[in-house]
Amino acid sequence: MSISTVIKSIQDIMRKDAGVDGDAQRLGQLSWLLFLKIFDAQEEELELELDDYRPPIPDRYLWRNWAADGQGITGDELMEFVNDDLFPDLKNLVAPIDKNPRGFVVREAFSDAFNYMKNGTLLRQVINKLNEVDFTDSRERHVFGDIYEQILRDLQAAGNAGEFYTPRAVTRFMVNRLDPQLGEQIFDPACGTGGFLACSVDHVRNNYVNTGSGHQTLQKQIHGVEKKQLPHLLATTNMMLHGIEVPVQIRHDNTLNKPLSSWDAIYDVIVTNPPFGGTEEDGIEKNFPSEMQTRETADLFLQLIIEVLKDGGRAAVVLPDGTLFGEGVKTKIKKLLTEECNLHTIVRLPNGVFNPYTGIKTNILFFAKGTPTKDIWFYEHPYPEGVKNYSKTKPMKFEEFQTEIDWWGSEADGFASRVENEQAWKVSIEEVITRNFNLDIKNPHVGEVENHDPEELLAQYADQQQQIQILRDQLNGILAEVLSKEGNA
Repeated sequence: MSISTVIKSIQDIMRKDAGVDGDAQRLGQLSWLLFLKIFDAQEEELELELDDYRPPIPDRYLWRNWAADGQGITGDELMEFVNDDLFPDLKNLVAPIDKNPRGFVVREAFSDAFNYMKNGTLLRQVINKLNEVDFTDSRERHVFGDIYEQILRDLQAAGNAGEFYTPRAVTRFMVNRLDPQLGEQIFDPACGTGGFLACSVDHVRNNYVNTGSGHQTLQKQIHGVEKKQLPHLLATTNMMLHGIEVPVQIRHDNTLNKPLSSWDAIYDVIVTNPPFGGTEEDGIEKNFPSEMQTRETADLFLQLIIEVLKDGGRAAVVLPDGTLFGEGVKTKIKKLLTEECNLHTIVRLPNGVFNPYTGIKTNILFFAKGTPTKDIWFYEHPYPEGVKNYSKTKPMKFEEFQTEIDWWGSEADGFASRVENEQAWKVSIEEVITRNFNLDIKNPHVGEVENHDPEELLAQYADQQQQIQILRDQLNGILAEVLSKEGNA
């Protein structure tokens, strides 16, 4: 039976359980079960490798001792064990990060996890389905990586605004261009479910690890922070699937929750897609310099990234068009970025890259810390031939980025080999300054294209009607306020 069939069967079983309501809870339920199963698969490997092996959690909570036997505990007995023993004990596990780091990972993973299922017989059926997947088999683990992507996309569909699953093609392209090396400290300050970090692990392992000591170095160079419980649990599991044995550097926290001045510049490589369109809770902006304070999440993350990059460090960041043309604090942040870093490339992505989650147009900013910007190269990524938009069933492919990769050149010689073409153009910092740091610079090689596609015209019309309605509502509100004041006068 294929792994995708197993996952679908599990979701079908969960739908029969009265305690599980909707996709988000199904995924939350599946996530802690997956975590414990994958954790135990790793434990079995570590037992064979280490002479002084000691289990990081009590024996009875290892998957093999309560879940692996298909004829094992079920019904009310299973529910009592999970709710009264397993969850309370793992949430309150005494596991100092220095003495028992893998135990610490388990406690963090369970800190806000929840068992939604209420029927022990159905829970046993789910566990037995999961046991059809062997996570000690590297081939099955590899296939599961693809299924994991599907689970993450499902989570996305059930998720909130501002949290967009980054397509694998975009993730791979960004990591490919940054080319993280063995030993370089890699950081994603808003790591979500760990897509960029997993891709970075694969890149370093495939290109630079050929010894046991290299494997140990890789274990310690991956760092991420995620604010929400479920993505954090998925990111931790994702790291274990990619061979990171003790993913203690994947922290469950809000990166923006401490003063910017208290950070050190410690990271060589930052690769991220920070939440955009969202606003931070009251008080978070006070962690930033007074003239740079804002509630817009992406703006705060961009400041943080500039701060924590080492001199010579490099970053790739997904940002919306609004950051490019925005004014006020956004202008100040872009001025800071071009003074502190060499913002050498902006890849402008077409509409629909993040379909079906958002139609917002996005860009990838590539920059290196330590020298100011002299010129910014723009590259407008075209749709492949015959494609008018991306969709869930026809997503962007990594191969599309081959034109950028062939054109890219080398940072070492200041990208001397780059040439302008129909997709690429160069803008001097002087021009950027005269534009008051508006980086929403259109491709000079393309005239205004009249679009006669009926679907796109209808979508534009609907968007315009929505904008008009918003303005009408605002005007009505203002008029009502004025009239009420006059009535009270």
